[in-house]
Amino acid sequence: MNTKEFAQAIETFIRPETFPVAAKLLKADEAAPERARRPRRDMGIEIAICQAIAMARRYGWTIAVGEEDVSCPLTKTVFGFAPVTDHYAEGHLACGMYTETLEAGARSEAASPKLPEGMYKQLVVAPAANAGFAPDALVIYGNSAQVLRLVTGALWKRGGKLTTSITGRVDCSDEVIATMMTGDYQVILPCFGDRVLGQTQDHEMAFSLPGSKMKELVEGLEGTQKGGLQYPIPTYLRYTPQYPEHYYALERIWATMPRK
Repeated sequence: MNTKEFAQAIETFIRPETFPVAAKLLKADEAAPERARRPRRDMGIEIAICQAIAMARRYGWTIAVGEEDVSCPLTKTVFGFAPVTDHYAEGHLACGMYTETLEAGARSEAASPKLPEGMYKQLVVAPAANAGFAPDALVIYGNSAQVLRLVTGALWKRGGKLTTSITGRVDCSDEVIATMMTGDYQVILPCFGDRVLGQTQDHEMAFSLPGSKMKELVEGLEGTQKGGLQYPIPTYLRYTPQYPEHYYALERIWATMPRK
């Protein structure tokens, strides 16, 4: 299954508010798509990766970012665009904001999935419908009901449950790196940075999958829809409503009246 077919299926079964996003990490000898915008070169800005994903899913743009394009120190670290420093590893960036102590901060930083320094030089994100490349990961934003449908689709063939980990920080690492490393689906609670910088809304969650699971997920969405699961989720409407007691006075009056 290619990304265009995948995007069409997601539109059919999930109806997301924004475009599904395809993401691919490029090594030094790999070129970004010719149409890809580079934030520093083409827009005169440096951004966080959550902003790049937001541009892809909201604007429909293809964005390529390397170290020179990224302003977020956490992102530079976890994507291997810059080295892991002792200052970072000791928890200084988390302590006082996300954790009470340096020790707790160090555990939080250690928990973030990371790529080795220099393994990749760029990250490319694009709307899946016109990505034109084989993605390492795909990210779909939606409300909780839409993400629920994606979860049930993911479990159609294998059953059981999905296991995902949430730190509340650096969700781009969960969306792309954890998905690549585990080769499995991830349910994402967007982090504070994604909400502030990527302008993700309070009603939104995200769901990610490796490119190798596109066909499996679509078949799962098809199967579960045939089984009765769908989005929008239908409400139960076949019941007799109850009304304020004084409304029933009319029923009693009608009962005593001759009717035509």
